[in-house]
Amino acid sequence: MKNYKQLFIVALLFLLYGSVMAQDPDFHIYLCFGQSNMEGNAKFEPQDTVNVNNRFKMMSAVNCPSLHRKQGEWYTAVPPLCRCDTGLTPADYFGRTMVENLPKNITVGVINVAVGGCKIELFDQDSSKNYIESSPDWLKNLVKNYDNDPYSRLVAMAKIAQKSGVIKGILLHQGESNTGDTLWPQKVKKVYDKLLKDLNLKPGSVPLLAGETVGEDQNGKCASMNEIIDKLPQTIPNSYVISSAGCEGVKDRLHFSAAGYRKLGKRYAAQMLQLMGYKFISE
Repeated sequence: MKNYKQLFIVALLFLLYGSVMAQDPDFHIYLCFGQSNMEGNAKFEPQDTVNVNNRFKMMSAVNCPSLHRKQGEWYTAVPPLCRCDTGLTPADYFGRTMVENLPKNITVGVINVAVGGCKIELFDQDSSKNYIESSPDWLKNLVKNYDNDPYSRLVAMAKIAQKSGVIKGILLHQGESNTGDTLWPQKVKKVYDKLLKDLNLKPGSVPLLAGETVGEDQNGKCASMNEIIDKLPQTIPNSYVISSAGCEGVKDRLHFSAAGYRKLGKRYAAQMLQLMGYKFISE
């Protein structure tokens, strides 16, 4: 019996040690979530689909047979990065800029779970069910891509990713559907805190980067929300707001153009690189 116990302990230690060793500290993972501007509203252009560094990866959060992608698996981050038919997103040029400015041994991976038109309540599991039930059919159809639980899909993909890499940051672009909601920072904090808890990350250990909506300089419909977004660091100390000033918008005044997404994505990267001790100027 004693020998069996010893063998069991050795086997358990081997499994635990093997699990830890499987994590590559040089594989940096970023979780991306939000609504349509994180989902990617602009059509990507030929320049966006070529010369993508294979050190920049994306994990598909849905099955995309037409793109030969399977849910939960890594691929070179050629757009679309969110779902099978979405467009260019800030995550595209965030990742490209990161690998261009990090040492060659570093790989960057993104996981993007976003739903156009949603409020932050969709990612709060205490409210998501009722929120979905009261939503229009078009939004209900979008969340079906994530089995009606985008938050759980994000966590499930992140847990798979943690087997091979380390979560270094969270990128958020959301707020248009919560315009005027002064409780938005607290609602974001609730989602952020739960993410860290569910992924066994230390409280406040992972920076949250939140982008502004289309700005006043672009006559943005929801530009007033930026005053609320800008207050997020008062609620989440390890959070940073990414300015949208000068990021080109489109005629609907809600979304960025492809050029706008490129600039915004580089700004997310500039902030993250600064936090990591690297110098990069995005403009």
